Amino acid sequence: MIWFPLIALALVAFVLAAFVVKLPRSGWALFGAALLFGLAGYALQGSPGLAGSPKLAGAKNDAGNFALVDARRQMFNPDRAPSRYVTVADGFARRGQFEDAAGILSGAVSQNSNDGEAWLALANALVEHADGSLTPAALYAYGQAQEVLPGHPGPSYFLGVSLIRSGQPVEARKLWAETLERAPADAPWRQQMEERLARLDELLAQIGNQ
Repeated sequence: MIWFPLIALALVAFVLAAFVVKLPRSGWALFGAALLFGLAGYALQGSPGLAGSPKLAGAKNDAGNFALVDARRQMFNPDRAPSRYVTVADGFARRGQFEDAAGILSGAVSQNSNDGEAWLALANALVEHADGSLTPAALYAYGQAQEVLPGHPGPSYFLGVSLIRSGQPVEARKLWAETLERAPADAPWRQQMEERLARLDELLAQIGNQ
């Protein structure tokens, strides 16, 4: 049974690379091969049946945390800084301390329920704290972000990424397609969303072929 979480972890890594870190499509095959080689190496040299020595849980600290925060920030006006709560929470999120980030952001939306970026950052933090699972609390936060930010691509985009990570790529595709249908033809983010949708279609096609 140890292989199921390992394979799931590899899939999550691929989704993050393709849709959050924005790995070029030409690099998908190489990145996928690297993941497969990693699993193969573990199969040859690892000992999944042996009990591991207990260690204290440490904070996650990798480029993916920075990429997640930066990807969200890029969807908002760079000339308008987020609230101080979001800024502080982003610092915790970059260090992988998503529980602390979520606590700060919960206070932020309690004080100002119209802070759409705080709702979106809270939703992302809750998903990361749950190791990629789309919890009811995260789903509620995404819904509040959509309500406060009508027409903004951020809530739909990150909700779609969370759906993919939760094993619901078809639902993610439907969400992104509906977002594009409602978007103005001259929306500045339209082309990027179309590219993400095309990547998701390729991923779905690969899954279907396998």
